[in-house]
Amino acid sequence: MFSFSLPPSKSPSSPDAFHQLVADLSKILGPSSGLTSADVDVQQLRSLMERYISNEDEWKKYAFADLSRGYTRNLVDEGNGKSNLLILVWTPGKGSPLHDHANAHCLMKVLAGTLSETQYTFPPTPRSPSHPQPTPPSIIKSTTYTTNQVTYMADDLGLHKISNPDPERVAVSLHLYTPPNAAREGCNIFDESTGRKSHITQSNFYSEFGRRVGREA
Repeated sequence: MFSFSLPPSKSPSSPDAFHQLVADLSKILGPSSGLTSADVDVQQLRSLMERYISNEDEWKKYAFADLSRGYTRNLVDEGNGKSNLLILVWTPGKGSPLHDHANAHCLMKVLAGTLSETQYTFPPTPRSPSHPQPTPPSIIKSTTYTTNQVTYMADDLGLHKISNPDPERVAVSLHLYTPPNAAREGCNIFDESTGRKSHITQSNFYSEFGRRVGREA
């Protein structure tokens, strides 16, 4: 876990506001039962995440970091089986591969530092059986997010990758994935230069509920 690389909080929120956010997100998603992407009220979830003012003291127990990798995935809550709420710690100057979201909603809030997002189109379908090679995806836009900003991503918006542009400080973000399809079934990553797709699994986390576990997938 880390605390050395974050500046002190300037505007602490009310006591235990982070855990209240976790409880409220789970409450909105409802008791354990079936859930599809169409059942999710994204705006209601987003509003909750936007209202929370990041306070490191409230979430640092979940922010384990392995700086040998691009980012570290830490499970905070499973939302009655309807979501995965993760804290990701981003290594300075590193980031994620280009990826999809397994037909799920993704909300991301920056808790500390700065993150850059680049959105891409899905690679076009090969033109014909005689031209089976994939085509590189095209960039749609690039956006930089700072502490307390929230953004949304889903497959109908395309693909994206996230990176920490700061060469010295880690960044930390809160991610809500609902339904938790990627954790159950994996997701796809894409080669930016060729558009070639690879399926990966994401069933394990570096930590769960504030405790270090086995090696992450």
